[in-house]
Amino acid sequence: MVYVSSPSKSVESLGIVLIAVGVVLLALLTLYLVGFDQGAISRSGMYLHELMHDGRHLLGVPCH
Repeated sequence: MVYVSSPSKSVESLGIVLIAVGVVLLALLTLYLVGFDQGAISRSGMYLHELMHDGRHLLGVPCH
């Protein structure tokens, strides 16, 4: 019995892996901005700072 590998399946698997890695990186960036940033990046105004502050409360991250 001979096993023949289809290149389209490996390309499809690679695409799924790349999408998964992108989603994880985006989730980690969001977690950093909401949970640990404390205004270091979000200095563009009080609106963004307050949005992140409310996000910390929503996630249960201690912020003050």
